[in-house]
Amino acid sequence: MDLRLRTISRDEHMAFIDGLPSASHMQVPSWGGVKPDWRAESLGWVDEEDRITGAALVLYRPLPKLGRHLAYLPEGPVIDWYDDDLGRWLNPLLGHLKTQGAFTVKMGPPVVARRWDAATVKDAIADPRAHRLGEVEPTTRDPRAFALMDRLRSLGWQRSGGAGADGFAAGQPRYVFQLSLAGRSPDDIQRGFNQLWRRNVRKAEKAGVKVVQGDYADLDTFYALYTETAARDRFVPRPPEYFRRMWKALTAEDPDRMRLYLAEHDGEVLAAATMLTVGEHVWYSYGASTSRKREVQPNNAIQWQMIRDAHAMGARVYDFRGTTDTLDESNHLLGLLRFKVGTGGEAAEYVGEWDYPISKILHKAFSLYLARR
Repeated sequence: MDLRLRTISRDEHMAFIDGLPSASHMQVPSWGGVKPDWRAESLGWVDEEDRITGAALVLYRPLPKLGRHLAYLPEGPVIDWYDDDLGRWLNPLLGHLKTQGAFTVKMGPPVVARRWDAATVKDAIADPRAHRLGEVEPTTRDPRAFALMDRLRSLGWQRSGGAGADGFAAGQPRYVFQLSLAGRSPDDIQRGFNQLWRRNVRKAEKAGVKVVQGDYADLDTFYALYTETAARDRFVPRPPEYFRRMWKALTAEDPDRMRLYLAEHDGEVLAAATMLTVGEHVWYSYGASTSRKREVQPNNAIQWQMIRDAHAMGARVYDFRGTTDTLDESNHLLGLLRFKVGTGGEAAEYVGEWDYPISKILHKAFSLYLARR
């Protein structure tokens, strides 16, 4: 059956997303409001009866003075990625984006290729011969994902540049860590934690750490902890306006689309985190903490409360988002991977982001620019 692509309204877009078990938080209409330097467009694939069968949020970033754009579909589009005839989805998309002046298209199919359970990751970290998670035999491997990558190559798509030294890709993370909540009680979930995690949760409870939900006014408190975290963990923080835009845009669409959690002890906020929800998928988005009073374990407390709330909301997956694939003890990101592994979840590798160069010259120039940043 042939498909036609057309612009759709925010309401049409959201109605389609609401009818699905899940979609990325970067593929809901409100995400365009988080990115003011990009122009957002909602697109829908429709059948012969004009019923929407797939949707995409496209973000356009202009090249100065050239009138051409990078077209980016983060963790999207939301289509049937296992369709043998992938061209009936992607060819109309490329045709439309060309009319919008796109010089290249970047997308991230939300398809997991490989998974490693917690025990496998733990053993790999302890093995001095293992240097990267991608080199370790996975617990599961989805042959459909590898067939998808072959189809993308046959259609002229190119896998985006590989992960950097820390294992994170230039765009959205290829490696993530996920905790399954489906069919499990909170007690079952906690029993899946390792001994250290369970002990730290008990320590926080005994010390009197309280985890509460914050609101827009508490973003300043979050941001103070976030900048402290950035200095400690050596990353460049986003500006405070980014989080204010995120809150306003996402909660206007759905009050539960974004939540802010604060872990308090004796009247002092020690940790804070944001949580995003679409359908049955919940993401731990941004985390922040102070170095003070770490012995009361506020980070374990805040995550455990968020996991329980996600479970109460009917989520099937609690997603810790990006993780490094490096297993090098000298890498400061390895501690973050260890923290996530303690929940008993799984490391997952997506098929990665893919590019379609509409103008090969501009695409190459843009790729060189990104490589030198």
